[in-house]
Amino acid sequence: MPRDSLDELNATLLAFARDRDWEQFHSPKNLSMALAGEAGELLEHFQWLTEAQSADLSEEKQEAVAMELADLLIYLLRLAERLDIDLLEAAQRKIAINQSRYPADRVRGDARRAEDYD
Repeated sequence: MPRDSLDELNATLLAFARDRDWEQFHSPKNLSMALAGEAGELLEHFQWLTEAQSADLSEEKQEAVAMELADLLIYLLRLAERLDIDLLEAAQRKIAINQSRYPADRVRGDARRAEDYD
């Protein structure tokens, strides 16, 4: 198993929560709410920036964004663990659905929603 695998990270997060008796707080409701809150914190870093500015962050801002992304990943993994969802398998299924909904030859360079193609 690769050193940076999701399974290893998930095991580390589970041990961290259990060592602190925090699993009692990690209900799907609470974890999903925490995930939404962290997404809001990520958005704050990009609020009012231009497209160009958002792609060229200072080193300090880049680190702050990295920590928000880490929080999102942590809560996402905890939520998936609590619901017994294999995120990699779910992502592969979702990619297959999206490939079917958005055939490359039909949507290339067009950002409209699937419902807007018909």
